[in-house]
Amino acid sequence: MPWADAERQSAFDRWLAPLASAHGWRPDTLRIASADASARRYLRLDGTGHRTAIVMDAPPALIDSRPFLAMAERIRAAGLHAPDILAADATHGFVLMTDLGERPYLDALREADPPEAQRLMRDAVRALVHWQTTVDASTLAPYDEAFLRKELALFPEWCVERELGITWTEAQRARWEKVCDALVASALAQPVVAVHRDYMPRNLMVADPNPGILDFQDALAGPISYDIASLLRDAFISWDEERELDWAVRYWETARKAGLPVDEDFGEFWRQLEWMGLQRHLKVMGIFCRLKHRDGKPRYRDDLPRFVAYATKVAMRYQPLAPLLALLEPMQEAQKLATGYTF
Repeated sequence: MPWADAERQSAFDRWLAPLASAHGWRPDTLRIASADASARRYLRLDGTGHRTAIVMDAPPALIDSRPFLAMAERIRAAGLHAPDILAADATHGFVLMTDLGERPYLDALREADPPEAQRLMRDAVRALVHWQTTVDASTLAPYDEAFLRKELALFPEWCVERELGITWTEAQRARWEKVCDALVASALAQPVVAVHRDYMPRNLMVADPNPGILDFQDALAGPISYDIASLLRDAFISWDEERELDWAVRYWETARKAGLPVDEDFGEFWRQLEWMGLQRHLKVMGIFCRLKHRDGKPRYRDDLPRFVAYATKVAMRYQPLAPLLALLEPMQEAQKLATGYTF
């Protein structure tokens, strides 16, 4: 299997060799399992007795693997289904862990009939409530105002300016700041729980017990609606609003029974969820454009229309967010003129 860095490959081979010898892993079977939007990648490894394991390759100059290791331990201790860490070298960024399978929720949901989709999403909701009631948020870094605003700033920098070549006027910038103020205030007013921050179908695996949970290293202590918004309004798959509402009500009812401090009024909770989802969508639009322009990963750009649709729907529904509509319109026109493609 090719490595871009021969020195790193040598370090990996030296690390894996004694583990392979002691536990029956077969280095010759290494192959790509998946890669994500960061510099991190995952390899699959076969062992004796039809076993498989996953190796995380996280170059330490770019990624600190220690948060992943710490959160994996917390999640397992909470009784949720995360990978067991079999061996780790945090200095070099190598982790050997149990394999949660080869079927992400995203693939399963795209192929599922309605009853199967219901079952999968109910399992995901149940696991999320379990996460929020058992994973201790008190020692996690806060998802505070500075962090929220830093994320929102990705949208004008990378999506508006770099991707679409638009420079906002002072009046447009003022409209943007007004929307940001409303979104940040809504987020900070919510009860605080442990937030996965990417609780979406790409990071859930169809497993037993279901679901297996991945990509949790960026967890923070933050707004209670964040993860359910991530699950229902995903980057890579969309649902009609009837199903979104059904799953949101199911989450809200389950959370209340579990003693979580969700708002007593579902209508207000739904507003919180929609506003939180908009903050996330604006951030992700910026990230996807940054992946294209800075990191040479243009394929994520293709999902921007989904996010513009999310943002437009929410901005049209709530008067304090209406100033965003005037900012989205010229984006659509500029894109159409430049490429013949519209959001």
